[in-house]
Amino acid sequence: MSVLTRDEAQARAQILDVQRYTIELDLTAGEETFDSRAVIEFTARAAGDTFIELKPATLRSISLDGQPLDPAHLTENRYPLTGLTAGPHEIRVDAAMRYSRTGEGMHRFTDPSDNETYVYTQLFMEDVQRVFAAFDQPDLKSVFALTVTAPEGWTVLGNGVTEHTGDGRWTIAPTPPLSTYLVAVAAGPWHSVTTEHAGLPFGIHCRRSLAPHLDADADEILDITRACFDRFQEKFTEPYPFDSYDQAFVPEFNAGAMENPGLVTFRDEFIYRSAVTDTERQTRGMVIAHEMAHMWFGDLVTLAWWDDIWLNESFAEYMGYQTLAEATRFTDTWVDFGVARKGWGYDADQRPSTHPVAPDPADVPDTASALLNFDGISYAKGASALRQLVAWLGEKDFLAGINTHFARHKFGNATLADFIDNLASATDRDVHAWADQWLRTTGVDTLTAHTTETDTTWSLTVGHRGTRPHRISVGVYDHSLDTQHGPTPLVLRERFDAGIPEEAPVTRPGRRPALVVLNDEDLTYAKIRLDPHSWNTVLDSLSGIPDALTRAVVWNAARDMVRDGELAPSTYLEAARAHLPYETDLALLQGVLAFADTQVAGRYTAPEDRPAALATLTALCRDLIRRTEDGTHPGLRLTAVRHLIDAATQPDTIQGWLADDTVPGGPELDPELRWRILTRLAVLGATDEAAIDAALEDDPSATGQEGAARCRAALPTPEAKAAAWDAMFHDDSLSNYLFTATAQGFWQPEQTDLVRAYVPRFYPEAAQLAARRGPAIADAAGRHGFPAHAVDADSLRTGEEALNDPALIPALRRKLIDQIDDLRRALNVRNAN
Repeated sequence: MSVLTRDEAQARAQILDVQRYTIELDLTAGEETFDSRAVIEFTARAAGDTFIELKPATLRSISLDGQPLDPAHLTENRYPLTGLTAGPHEIRVDAAMRYSRTGEGMHRFTDPSDNETYVYTQLFMEDVQRVFAAFDQPDLKSVFALTVTAPEGWTVLGNGVTEHTGDGRWTIAPTPPLSTYLVAVAAGPWHSVTTEHAGLPFGIHCRRSLAPHLDADADEILDITRACFDRFQEKFTEPYPFDSYDQAFVPEFNAGAMENPGLVTFRDEFIYRSAVTDTERQTRGMVIAHEMAHMWFGDLVTLAWWDDIWLNESFAEYMGYQTLAEATRFTDTWVDFGVARKGWGYDADQRPSTHPVAPDPADVPDTASALLNFDGISYAKGASALRQLVAWLGEKDFLAGINTHFARHKFGNATLADFIDNLASATDRDVHAWADQWLRTTGVDTLTAHTTETDTTWSLTVGHRGTRPHRISVGVYDHSLDTQHGPTPLVLRERFDAGIPEEAPVTRPGRRPALVVLNDEDLTYAKIRLDPHSWNTVLDSLSGIPDALTRAVVWNAARDMVRDGELAPSTYLEAARAHLPYETDLALLQGVLAFADTQVAGRYTAPEDRPAALATLTALCRDLIRRTEDGTHPGLRLTAVRHLIDAATQPDTIQGWLADDTVPGGPELDPELRWRILTRLAVLGATDEAAIDAALEDDPSATGQEGAARCRAALPTPEAKAAAWDAMFHDDSLSNYLFTATAQGFWQPEQTDLVRAYVPRFYPEAAQLAARRGPAIADAAGRHGFPAHAVDADSLRTGEEALNDPALIPALRRKLIDQIDDLRRALNVRNAN
């Protein structure tokens, strides 16, 4: 398939102005294809040649200005339009289009719980051409008017208000000017909860089999939606620009959500079938706020080309966390960002594939390269940069610049230069210089505290490795005189602002404090190193730091030290063992335990030391379970139960839980915990196919199907591994979710010898798979199918050699570059310790 280049898009935008798409979709044509008819009205500003994109199963007919064209002239995904004259034109296209099982284009899903079928679109980047013919680039905005024919009993959702006109036909109100990738349709026998707010229809929708779970959370979801909507209306001078606001929770969705105007689509794991922590509810709220922010930044004003994707995602990421904290009960969102999200940016920024937040346009020459930049840099680093900008600029001036941006470019397109100019118009500060230093550079700065003292004063010097200016808070802490059970508490002496690079050391009155924390409010993006005196305090008193956000900064410092080979993995686990039993912040507990389990015990610890690492995690989780026996901290208890299951080295305890269908003292087992236990038992060789089949009979849902696939792939037998491998790499019938579940079960550190022969097979077979099935499955193969457990020199050498394969598609190559660099880092950590 031909990918669109930036040069081609610019050339086409110079000669075309697209006024209107009239689209008819017929979803009653069968299980494999649907019918798509498009009428596109456009104007050629000058005579010339161009092309239109589509990826049909069958192109039945195409005409230009009433004159039939030859369907055989379609080459890959492009139909040439030659000899266009200046003036208005009309293209008509009639085609059969394929449904997708990979979450790209028009995805079709049949719910195994009740055999009901649902379809929805995901048209991002270049997938509108899987649904209807289009001039598929973001700066050719147009009005879209859609009509959809669906089976009886279905409801059709779209970017605008929908109306059922009879005989299964639904009309969707014409949109304001939109980019092609933002068009959306979702159809099926949805369960819906609807309301009105601010004079607009609001709705939330899910599969019928999830109806009780949506109903249980409907008030929370709608309350967050209304609160964030109102807050954005207060922040932004441009009113909400669309005629309705629907949120559809859809099956087998690849991303977290998609900001389709008026119809946001979410992965339906956000409709919780099982118990979740309050932090997980906060994450759902953040995604709701993130996608709503896109209604203005991304939908009302859209990038001109994909090099500016960070403008969409960084802004929505920042606004999602900030607005949720301002408008809802989730007031500590930046703790979760710091401990769970920010590391995504730090990690990405230290790999060979790093790139500036705002890359040079020449580095994003086509859509295939643009797709690679949806990473921790465009989201987490970009949001961190904006948070630092707000700290430096002030929120009032920041919002003034943003509102100027919306006013100047509404329903149009804008670039980084436009964005910076609009910010600069609201302040006397040199925003252009800031952008050059923060948005056009790569890598992570490191700030190191050095302290000295005299009899009456102490001084702070900040070592700065890097090039960016930073505005930070410095937190100064002393040991508290209060006593309590557990680590010694600390008390804040003072917090002061500092600019980096500093002109001179900072001298303060009094004795040297017990702890000095740079970036205390986590307002900048940099790795932090403590002075030796402070580090000793942390080892004794980390959980005694009074503020959760400060604890997140310190835990991140420890995380970075482990990754950089400066802190032994065992020391990190010992710190977790000492301090997490006293932790009260759920986000912190989840983030630290996730890193300790997945990275420290799973990758950075040598195989001979892994049992001891898992024993430490098990003891920690038992402490947390004992601490929460009174029922006052269900989220802490659930988190501990989950990680105790994952760290189990013997089956007895968790087998007992499964047999009793409860953890002693709670919680009772729900589907998520049952499948988690069964997966771990499969890894340990303590269950079999019959037990997995019985569990699937009890839970035949889509999640149950995924759980069974994960368990079967985790069984420690040659036959189970061969069957899972064949399903992933040779049988292309697995959906994106079933592929991921199978891959998650396949590689296990406890089964290294059993799967050793598959490690070198992964690279050529993943390359072939990606070539056949495309970027979404390539991403899943590179993310979940990679042998991450195999941390040794031979695996590293095999991976490095595989990167020489010219047949690797860009999506898979990027994933492998990142995974192999992570493998190299893990090997270095092991060698350093």
